[in-house]
Amino acid sequence: MNFIAIDVETANSDLSSICQIGITQFIDDKISQQWESLIDPETHFDWMNTMVHGIEDDDIRGKPTFNQVFDKIKTFLEGGITISHSSFDKSAISKVTMKYGLEQINTQWVDSAKVARRTWPQFAKSGYGLKNLSEFLGIEFKHHDALEDSMVAGIIILRAIEHSGTSLNEWVSRANRPITPSSNSEMLEPNIDGGHFGEILVFTGALCLPRREMIVLATNSGCTVTSSVTKKTTILVVGDQDIEKLAGHTKSSKHRKAEELIKKGQRIRILSESDFSTYIR
Repeated sequence: MNFIAIDVETANSDLSSICQIGITQFIDDKISQQWESLIDPETHFDWMNTMVHGIEDDDIRGKPTFNQVFDKIKTFLEGGITISHSSFDKSAISKVTMKYGLEQINTQWVDSAKVARRTWPQFAKSGYGLKNLSEFLGIEFKHHDALEDSMVAGIIILRAIEHSGTSLNEWVSRANRPITPSSNSEMLEPNIDGGHFGEILVFTGALCLPRREMIVLATNSGCTVTSSVTKKTTILVVGDQDIEKLAGHTKSSKHRKAEELIKKGQRIRILSESDFSTYIR
């Protein structure tokens, strides 16, 4: 999986006052390259900001302004997926781009803080800052250095994907959904008397029957329905429409994840939607 992680530091409370940018590029789950630059924000430094990141007026003398490095930044971000920890960096990039009258960068933003909150329950409501998460995950870094922070944000995404079994493309949309929506399938309790009590089931692909109806069938039979393939998954149900449409040439990320786990010795039963309907009755 490929993506960019970015972090910025600002000179003052104005989001457009970016004074440092750090970018870490991840290719095939590994750091491919990194780029960092101090930026002349063409404005004053607030002592409170300097106290946090240590950057001051003398450090940015002779450094490029944002518009002078814009093409470099755009080369990294354009057309891909960009990770930032919280919406701060996304908002800062947007505002400074408008400040200089530049075209907005076309990229899909994913907030690694939101991903962490949905991956590890202990961080759902608090403690999901970079420092706490890095300590939890055993990552050593220099906090409030834009390049180091960007690296950690990217690693958090990799660890969350590994832990949850949810792909990066799935996180693009899932990170913006409520942590515990009232209609979440996981809110349905499995029938303890069902013939398949103890099974951990995941649906993937387009289903012929309404998904909610399929979830009810599964939970009534005793299955616990979750949204992601993990090491606990025992059944993956693939929608008939996907099987017909893809003809086996392309598989969903959940399907591929299940096959990877099977290769490692995990017992997961992969069923078509039709076979599942027969299986649970």
